[in-house]
Amino acid sequence: MRYRIGDLADAGLALAATALGLGAAIAVLGGVSAGGPLPVLAVALAVGLGDYLTRPLLRLMAARTGAVGALLAGLATQVLVLWAALELVPGIDLGPQAVPAVLLLTGVVMAAGRWLVGVNDSEYVLGDVVRRARSRARRDRRETPARREPGLLVVMLDGVGRDTLGGAIEAGLAPTIYRWLRTGSHRLATWWARVPATTPASQAALLYGDSSAVPSFRWWDREAGRLVVTNRPADAARVEGRIADSPGARPLLGPDDVAISMMFSGGAGTNVLVMSRAGREGIGPGPAFLRMFASPFVLVRSVALTVAEMVKELFQAHRQRVRGVVPRVSRGGWYVVLRGLTNVLLRDLNTSLVAEHLVRGAGVVVVDLVDYDEIAHHAGPQRPEALRALEGLDRVLALLEKVCEVAPRDYRIVVVSDHGQSLGPTFADAYGVSLADLVAALMGDAPQTFAVPSGEDMGPVNALLATVFPSRAHDRPARRRGVRRGTGEDGSVPEVAVVGGGNLGAVWFPREDHPLVLEEVRERWEHLVPGLAAHPGVGLVVARTSAGEPVAVGARGLRWLDSGRVEGADPLEGWPERTAADLSRAVGLPDAGDLLLVSAVTPMGHVHAFEGQVGSHGGVGGPQNEAILIYPDDVDLDEQLLERVDGTTMLVGGEAVHAQLLAWMRTWGLR
Repeated sequence: MRYRIGDLADAGLALAATALGLGAAIAVLGGVSAGGPLPVLAVALAVGLGDYLTRPLLRLMAARTGAVGALLAGLATQVLVLWAALELVPGIDLGPQAVPAVLLLTGVVMAAGRWLVGVNDSEYVLGDVVRRARSRARRDRRETPARREPGLLVVMLDGVGRDTLGGAIEAGLAPTIYRWLRTGSHRLATWWARVPATTPASQAALLYGDSSAVPSFRWWDREAGRLVVTNRPADAARVEGRIADSPGARPLLGPDDVAISMMFSGGAGTNVLVMSRAGREGIGPGPAFLRMFASPFVLVRSVALTVAEMVKELFQAHRQRVRGVVPRVSRGGWYVVLRGLTNVLLRDLNTSLVAEHLVRGAGVVVVDLVDYDEIAHHAGPQRPEALRALEGLDRVLALLEKVCEVAPRDYRIVVVSDHGQSLGPTFADAYGVSLADLVAALMGDAPQTFAVPSGEDMGPVNALLATVFPSRAHDRPARRRGVRRGTGEDGSVPEVAVVGGGNLGAVWFPREDHPLVLEEVRERWEHLVPGLAAHPGVGLVVARTSAGEPVAVGARGLRWLDSGRVEGADPLEGWPERTAADLSRAVGLPDAGDLLLVSAVTPMGHVHAFEGQVGSHGGVGGPQNEAILIYPDDVDLDEQLLERVDGTTMLVGGEAVHAQLLAWMRTWGLR
């Protein structure tokens, strides 16, 4: 009975919203008029009926034509259904070429109205999904009253750190998560995102239990002779192939499971908007997109709100500049479009896609919501606009919770993030030189017109390096540097490749036929490592040594990362407890840079990204490594998977989270 009343109430609200939107559009536009409110209400009813009747045919077409076909067919159907309703309902006078304008303005009016009254806009997107799920649930329980099969929904809140979530809860911006924690339905744990604390590394670990093939977000691949960037479909597919073929890989997902908007598939049988599959399989099966593309006014409303989000971004960026908020970065260009797409259109689409597969009864559904991460990179992790994005994600969780209640499976909801973010001015803004220019100047390949440390600054560390690692060039014949053929923009291989991923920097020497160890780097460019270590914006320089043990070089000392031996002042003094182990692992990964750099951390806990981000992640320092895991209260964390980090017991690395998820899935009967 509660479901039936809810169905009627939802349907009534949807009908009223559609009628009000149509009425406002008809009143404003020329070329169409209505003889009163009843014809407008009749048009709204006709539009809803037309959507219901055309859905089976559209689903069949979408299955044959894919997502693009679903988009085109859905838009055409919206126009035709609205035209037929306006043409056939008595009391409506329709002029030529008025239908697209009515469709557009109705969507805008509905979006504005729902924003003014504070209604969760995504509920309009999924109203029909929820009503259909309730109807199916009633039928299934009459036919098979037995207990529902278990299911799992894993929602990844990209970039949301433990500190940010705690602040959002205290500020009342995450009422759904707070309700879960307050009532005891869920628990909150912190897990340590190891270096490199990036999305591809964490997703590889979470989905396969092995992130060894991902040394950063982008890196120089000696085998391919070019830079690999994981947000390119071809590169993501190549990386996933390596991960899936590794001996320790254990796919989290199976043939009956679904991955949505992820970097990798994780073994899922159905992949929608998955980066590694986009080049071969497209963006996913067409019928999954019909909820967004064919429902009356839904896509139009989302597009209108996307444009409004772009305008809001321009205003908020201007406000930051006027108020003198620092640190800050430029927020213009394509980022304005990207924010609108991720914070509105893609969020609505992901919500619709997840709900569709929950209603269909997929065993496990995994989705990555990137809204917060994109805004936090440009505005700051705890700036108002970033926290508002997190508030929107909390509303998505509330809506998906409603869908889970009426889905054919008894879904548990697990919320996980892939890393946190740390605030700070960029390296270039703080010191007036980019990392690439600094490296070039210290190598002697460019005029020293940059803010390069003087010889006196690098003196102590240079002397220490010379003592600990004496030159042995005379002990062996000189080795000719082999030049490898590459696939760069101009077909050549650079002398040096410098890449920044948050506050983790990496330096490769691609023309060498092997990764260089510290002794070799010192022999060829004697000022490079001492100059980097002495720079006030660089906290640590990490390199492999000929003895096989990696070493961290600081401004006035060295520390061997495995044995803990120290020469001079300990460069890891004051850094988190996991720093030595994380950096030792990171520099030992197959495609790791010949040199790794971690930015300095200011007394306020701010870091310096080696790219244009005011909120960053990738290395260590600040709260970027403290990710979240929210899980149901009917399971516990496996004590054998826990480690102590700075006095707190937690899961360490995405591989441990992967093992924990698999253990829970076995407990719930999903494996």
